[in-house]
Amino acid sequence: MKAYLISDNHDSLVGMRLAGMDGVIVHTPEDAFAAISKAVKMRDLAILAVTEGAASLAPDIIQQLREGGDLPLVVEIPDRHGTKRGPDFLTKYVQEAIGVKM
Repeated sequence: MKAYLISDNHDSLVGMRLAGMDGVIVHTPEDAFAAISKAVKMRDLAILAVTEGAASLAPDIIQQLREGGDLPLVVEIPDRHGTKRGPDFLTKYVQEAIGVKM
């Protein structure tokens, strides 16, 4: 099983390639949708890492993949500029997912 990166910037892709992860750069919603569609068709893909910027180009399909519960596991990662999410994003995510205040 392998991992694949969909990034909106070159630096993140280069860094992950140094760690052995292949990937692609996207700049438009159409590119992001095409890259995600291609990635989920890979037979041995276990983890689909998507930078926050690339995920913002195709939020609907990212949400569908997360809710589906099948492989690949979709993980949003920050790029070299840091995260764009607030400090309590994980608490909000859990609250929305299961309806329990933490």
